[in-house]
Amino acid sequence: MATEAGSGPGGSAFPGSPGASGLSGLAGAPGPSGGPGGPSVAGDRIELRGLRVVGTHGALPEEYERAQPFEVDLDLYLDLQPAGRSDILGDTVDYGGIVELVTSIVEGPHADLLEHLAERIADSTLARAMSISGAGGIAAVTVSIRKLRPPVPADLASAGVTIHRRWAPRSP
Repeated sequence: MATEAGSGPGGSAFPGSPGASGLSGLAGAPGPSGGPGGPSVAGDRIELRGLRVVGTHGALPEEYERAQPFEVDLDLYLDLQPAGRSDILGDTVDYGGIVELVTSIVEGPHADLLEHLAERIADSTLARAMSISGAGGIAAVTVSIRKLRPPVPADLASAGVTIHRRWAPRSP
């Protein structure tokens, strides 16, 4: 199950934001002593930027029928040291597979809210957490999704949301 990271004064911040402490406080992340993927390297991430996909999402009646462009950015937080040392794709995330996954979600079933679409993307991405043996899995993901032509009566370049979710083991 994915959970939201805390934020605010004195709390843990999202990785990459002021006051962020990297992966050390994230559920499922290897600890300082290593864990399944070896030594943790706080702040390691794979960045996927500007994935443009056409989908039919939105709360307005015309958005159920008319396809529109969306743009997705992802940050995948995981220990990149195994892949950095081995130069073996199996020791990291194959981002081509993540791109295919996200594309299928945005092209897939309708969501009224960008928040819901972002949760689908985060949950599906984190579901791959245990499939990466060499890297110890994806510890967390940040998903940003934007409508590039929001249906508002103003000159608005985009409307979007950003969420950050951590991998956590599911209860039996």
